[in-house]
Amino acid sequence: MLEGLFSHPDFWKFVSIPIGSGVIGWVTNWLAVQMTFFPKEFIGIRPIFGWQGIIPAKAEKMGKIVVEKTLEKIGSMDEFFRQMEPEKIAAHLSRSTQARIEEYTDEVMTERNNVLWENLPLMVRKRVYNRARRAIPQVMDNLIDDIGRNIEELVDLKHMVATQLAEDKDLLIRVFREVGEPEFRFVVNSGFYFGTLFGLIQIPVFIYMPENWVLPVFGFIVGIATNWMALNVIFRPLNPIKIGPFRVQGLFLRRQKDVAEQFARITTTEMMTLRNIMHQVLNGPRGDRTKMLIKRHLKPLLEGGVVRTAAQLTVGPGGYADLKRAVEEKAVDLSLYPFEDPVFNRERGTIVEAILAERMQALSSEEFQDLLRPAFQEDEWILIVVGGVLGAMAGFFQLVVVFGMV
Repeated sequence: MLEGLFSHPDFWKFVSIPIGSGVIGWVTNWLAVQMTFFPKEFIGIRPIFGWQGIIPAKAEKMGKIVVEKTLEKIGSMDEFFRQMEPEKIAAHLSRSTQARIEEYTDEVMTERNNVLWENLPLMVRKRVYNRARRAIPQVMDNLIDDIGRNIEELVDLKHMVATQLAEDKDLLIRVFREVGEPEFRFVVNSGFYFGTLFGLIQIPVFIYMPENWVLPVFGFIVGIATNWMALNVIFRPLNPIKIGPFRVQGLFLRRQKDVAEQFARITTTEMMTLRNIMHQVLNGPRGDRTKMLIKRHLKPLLEGGVVRTAAQLTVGPGGYADLKRAVEEKAVDLSLYPFEDPVFNRERGTIVEAILAERMQALSSEEFQDLLRPAFQEDEWILIVVGGVLGAMAGFFQLVVVFGMV
């Protein structure tokens, strides 16, 4: 049979079949990966025709999956916050506020009565500054302690991460691409290998059955099969299986240690940062409760004798209540400023990163696969069918261009 094949006048055309099948497999798998992530926004005419990347199209759902399948399984918001060392958060907040206490005080007081505040004896103003500066550490300690004890009620972890990923599709795409980069690369490259293998099988079939439909049909099969096989090799078998001296397991699952470290790093530097947590505390769905906490903890400071006296000298007894509201609002507005410090954010995040990585590494294979599996699982049948259609088109192209058959 081999001798007949080598001497066949269409030998080189037959050689092109596995090469063409390999190219078909590579292109269809590459396109499947691209369609998973791009375009970020819908392109086309709704609802007739168009496409948006599977992950960005379901950004909020994907964000919730990230929380439900990973973060909620390995820790609580209360635990994450405690690991960030609330006492150091309070100390950082105190230092940042104390350093600018004169600026903050002057800003509020001059808004209310610039002339009287500027003409108040310097000694009195300094006493106001010093009293506030001395009181701030205790106020911040109490405030952060109160926030820490109520963090589960103040921060909705799922809402925080899902909202951030839905609003920042670049970050969402990067989370999945960085975590699954070797797997996505394998999906693309395996298309060529599996496609070439199918092409070798296709040669004897086409020799003994040189029908017009053979190449398009095999192209359709190659397009579907290469995608399907690649996905199964990534996630199957779920648990290690010993075959002689070899240990066989899904490619993604074998990388659990490295993936856990990557995911923990992205999570603590991009999503679950102290800045984002405090932003959620103040501006999230339950932010009103936080603002009430801040106002309650500021009350002893604002009602101190020196502050009250200075306020009454500048705005009068009638304006004192209005001034207190202004100070409270200013405190809320400035609460996030100290958490913009990237160095302090990274210091707090590093502690949580180590815990996240360690606990993700301890997840079972069933739980761990849920981190990347949704990226493939969502509408994967569409990608497989598209691969089959493109494969059939490529097979028809081979039929016409290479073999000159119609």
